[in-house]
Amino acid sequence: MSNAWKLSGIAVAVLLSSAEVPLLARGSGATEPTGALYGTVETDGGRKYTGLLRWDDEEAYWDDLFNGAKTKLPYIDRLPESERSHRGISVLGLRIDYDWNEQDEGRQFIARFGDIQEIRPRSGEKVDVVMKGGTTYLLDDGSNDIGATIVIEDAEDGRVEIPWKKIERIDFAAAPAAASPEARRLSGDVTTEDGVFHGFVQWDSQECLSTDRLDGYSEDGKISVPMGGIRSIEKESRKRSRLELKDGRTLSVHGTNDVDSSIRGILVEDERFGRVKVSWDAFQKVDFGVGSVTGRGYADYKPATPLRGTVTDRDGRSFKGRIVFDLDESESWEILNGDRNGVEYSIPFRMVRSIAPHDDETSDVTLKSGLELRLGESQDVTERNAGVLVLPEGGTEQYVPWERVRRIDFD
Repeated sequence: MSNAWKLSGIAVAVLLSSAEVPLLARGSGATEPTGALYGTVETDGGRKYTGLLRWDDEEAYWDDLFNGAKTKLPYIDRLPESERSHRGISVLGLRIDYDWNEQDEGRQFIARFGDIQEIRPRSGEKVDVVMKGGTTYLLDDGSNDIGATIVIEDAEDGRVEIPWKKIERIDFAAAPAAASPEARRLSGDVTTEDGVFHGFVQWDSQECLSTDRLDGYSEDGKISVPMGGIRSIEKESRKRSRLELKDGRTLSVHGTNDVDSSIRGILVEDERFGRVKVSWDAFQKVDFGVGSVTGRGYADYKPATPLRGTVTDRDGRSFKGRIVFDLDESESWEILNGDRNGVEYSIPFRMVRSIAPHDDETSDVTLKSGLELRLGESQDVTERNAGVLVLPEGGTEQYVPWERVRRIDFD
C-alpha cells in the first residue's frame, strides 16, 4: 500500500460528493438541537446543577474524548508468562528486548462522552465510569480529564464552576432545545503532509469555541485573539505562525504553544476516521469555516455492542466469536489507535471492518467505509499488541498471539 489513502469506489464517490456541500453542513445527523455536553452534576453536599457542561476550558461536545487509566484488565492473564516477562521491539532493524510488566505498560481508557452514561468520582484520582451499555470501568488518573473543574451553565444559578473533589456524580442527558451554546463550535479544513482533514477543530487540544482565544506575540507585543475572529492559521516555521484575521489583517506570531512547535496537537473530528491529532511537524494550515452545526446529539450515540468477528491465523485456521482485541478492547465504543505521517488516529471500533498486521511495526486497517490506512507506532497495530482472544458461543476460548494473527474481520 502506498502512503496515500486507498479508497474504494464507494468511498471516492462519498468524498467527492461531500466536497460540494457547504462547510459545516456535513455530518450533522443530530436528533437534538446541539451536540454540546449536557447533564446534571451532584455535589457532595447534595446540591444539583443542570445545564451545558465543559471540562475546564477544554472538552465541550459529545464526540470529545474522556481519558483515564484502566485499573482492571480481566483478560490479561491469558497472555503467556513468557510473553509478559520478555518482550521486544524493533528499532531501525535492530531488535531490543526488555522486561515487560502490565502495570508499567499501562492501558488507556479512551471514550467519547456520548458513549458515557454516568461518571462517579471516588477518593483520590479514582473514578467509576458507567457506559450506556451498562458496563462500569474503574479508572485511576491517566489524564487531566480526571480532576478537572466542571463548568456548568445552570438555567437558575448561571455559570457554576465545581472542583472535582466536590463532585458526587455526573449524569449525562440529551440537551433540551432551550439549551443552546452562545459560542460557535470551531470547524474547518486542516491541511497536512498526509492530506486534508475536514471537521470540528480543537486547536492546541484545547480551544474549540469561537470565544476561546489564541495567544502569541507579534512585532507590536502580546496578542490574544478570539478564535472566531481568525480565518486561517499557517505554519511559517517551528517557532512561528501566520494568522489571517477575518477583518483582513495578517499577523506573524510566535512565543506560545498556540503558534509554535510546543503545541499539544491539532484535533480534528473527521467523520471518515473518528478523531485525528495532527502534530506540528505534519501541520501546514487550517482554514476555518462558518456555521452553527455542533455535531451529533447524545441520543445519536447508541449503547455499545460486544466486538464480534473472525480471527484468521497464519496457518489458515479461523476462529469466530466475541473478540477481545489486545486483551483489552472488547466493545464497539472502544478506540483503535495508530499513527501515520505525523497524524495520530483514534478510530472507534464500530467503524473498523478489518485489521491485518503488515509487519512488526505496522498494520493495514480497513474501515467500513472502504478507506484503508497503514498505521504504526501504537501498541494496537504493532508487535507490542498482546494478542487477540476469541470467545465462541458455547465453545472453548482461543488465544491468538499477535505474531500469529494474519487478519481480523469484524462483523
